Amino acid sequence: MSTGTVRPTSGGPKTAPSVRKNGQPPHSQPRPAFRPAASLTSYSKRLASRTALAATKAKEAEMKEEKEAARQERITAIKEKRARKVERERFEKMAETMHKRRVERVRRREKRNKALKS
Repeated sequence: MSTGTVRPTSGGPKTAPSVRKNGQPPHSQPRPAFRPAASLTSYSKRLASRTALAATKAKEAEMKEEKEAARQERITAIKEKRARKVERERFEKMAETMHKRRVERVRRREKRNKALKS
């Protein structure tokens, strides 16, 4: 046995100085700190972009409303056309059984009643 003293070693494994403790190599140049982009653009530029975006959205909304109005107009035209067809067929069916003048009187009476209701 030797009578020499034993020196305690450090806790971690010995690694090369170019490797970190977690095993990753250090970056050649440190990355710049994260800075949000909000402060890079001036307030006037941000305000201008917001107003441009608002104008675009307003224009899109207006175009959608116009498109919907045209669609509703087509729908009402189709409904009115169908209603006229049904009424015409009903009067033709009445004309088969009744006299022509009586059918005309009924038609006029219904027209008056319709005008009074609306």
